[in-house]
Amino acid sequence: MQRRLEYDKVAPGATRAMYALQKYVEESGLDRSLLELVKTRASRINGCAYCIDMHTKDARALGESEQRLYALAGWRETPFYTERERAALAWTEAITLISQGHAPDEVFEQVRAPFTEEELVNLTLAIIAINGWNRLLIGFREVPGTYQPQGSGNK
Repeated sequence: MQRRLEYDKVAPGATRAMYALQKYVEESGLDRSLLELVKTRASRINGCAYCIDMHTKDARALGESEQRLYALAGWRETPFYTERERAALAWTEAITLISQGHAPDEVFEQVRAPFTEEELVNLTLAIIAINGWNRLLIGFREVPGTYQPQGSGNK
């Protein structure tokens, strides 16, 4: 696999805009572990190998268990996730697969219960951001495997 083009050099303003959205999400007050679960789940749905590699590494660096990372695809059938995480994962799937179900009311009600309205907007922006990154990196064939979490010393 080879990178198709260096999107970050060709359109640095576009990359800055994506990073600005990501920075907003990271500073929104949502738990980083929750965000990494959401990013990993959306990336698996979309098949973004680069993002799966990145966000599982970031999740592990935050102390996330292998068991919970491996079970994300079957999160509904496991006892490993909190009610809040389950709601966020359901909303992640609904927004990521928006063309299939148009964010059903029952999923909205499920996510609305454990999240404030502001948190729900921020969670939705987090899902939008990772879906954008997935499409950018899949489209331009970003090569996975080299990413290391910040502070890992393995750069």
